[in-house]
Amino acid sequence: MELSARNSLAGTVKAVKLGEVMAEVIIQVGENEIVAVITRSSAERLKLSVGDRVFAVVKATEVMVAK
Repeated sequence: MELSARNSLAGTVKAVKLGEVMAEVIIQVGENEIVAVITRSSAERLKLSVGDRVFAVVKATEVMVAK
């Protein structure tokens, strides 16, 4: 699979919290966590579970930098 997004961060699923419509997926990327909110059906289709190796793919029109 190829994507147009340039920012892809490899990580491990730390938690999956399923709601009625949406799912919150917490991904451990090094010492940091990324939280993604996706549809419940996508989480179920991907069969996401704790310990899975995944990629957090970021495609945004804006990225803020703070120092």
